[in-house]
Amino acid sequence: MAKKSKGNRTQIILECTEHKASGQPGTSRYITQKNKKNTPDRLELKKYNPVLKKYTVHKEIK
Repeated sequence: MAKKSKGNRTQIILECTEHKASGQPGTSRYITQKNKKNTPDRLELKKYNPVLKKYTVHKEIK
């Protein structure tokens, strides 16, 4: 049974920008949550990319 959504929290997907630009197969994606009321713009976080074996910028995708 899935959790019920509480208020402004929504599930988002973060995708690696460097991996996408490199042209290598596959993608590095993370799923997380954010509060749309406190953070209306797109989220950018540094996360680990296991294919490139380093920390890279991951941006929110739609």
